[in-house]
Parts: sequence; structure tokens; C-alpha cells
Amino acid sequence: MQSTDQSKTTPLQVQYLTSERPRPVPLSDAVRVGHMLYLSGQLGTDGASGLVTGGIKAETKQAMENMRRVLERNGSSLDQVVKCTVMLTDISERAAMSEVYVTYFAKDRLPARSAFGVNGLALGARVEIECLATVK
Repeated sequence: MQSTDQSKTTPLQVQYLTSERPRPVPLSDAVRVGHMLYLSGQLGTDGASGLVTGGIKAETKQAMENMRRVLERNGSSLDQVVKCTVMLTDISERAAMSEVYVTYFAKDRLPARSAFGVNGLALGARVEIECLATVK
């Protein structure tokens, strides 16, 4: 039996979102597809002097603050994050990174997360964090 439903599926709109930068980089800050926001990886940079000093905890804090800014600038928030991917140049720093990371989310709303060790990151960073979030 064939369906008589004549409704058509509308393709999701895709938006490539980028903010003003002091120097161009070959990526979007985020891409919005429907009600989902896909963020590029965030490093622990402060925008003025590059990577923050102080080790993995300081870099994680700055990366999370950068992620918060990109989310909020694009209609979302940390409360809307559903998945994070964390890349570490030294996987033994995972616990220290996690100590900072968990402070950015409600205890009953921790996003799904993957963390893995990598051979190197841009700018010599120790951590890079990307996420997926819904849009408010």
C-alpha cells in the first residue's frame, strides 16, 4: 500500500558563522544546521597574547570561556551543550582538565564527552575543546 501523504521535506538551512578576527583563519567559529550548533575547537587563547600561561587548568578555563562566548554570540549557551570532544596533548592531564571542565555545567546536565590524546595542537596548546549544542 502506498502512502498518500504528499508533504515535502524542507532541507535544513545551513549557516556558517564567523566573528571578526585580527587575522584570518581557514574555518568558521560555528556552523548552524537547523536547531543545532557545531562549534570549532577552542584553545586556551586570550585573543591578545595567545595561549594563556599556567598549564592545563588555565588553558582549559580559557578554552571553556571562549566556547561560552561563541555559544552565546550564536544564540546558545553552555546549558544547551549536548556533546563535547576534548583533545589533549598529554592524556595524563585528563583528570586536571576534568576538574575545571565540570565546573562549567550543572551536575545533572553534563554533556556526553569524548577525550583523547593527540600528537600536537595548534599554537602548541595542551587542550582543544569542541562541542555540539542546541540553539535556544
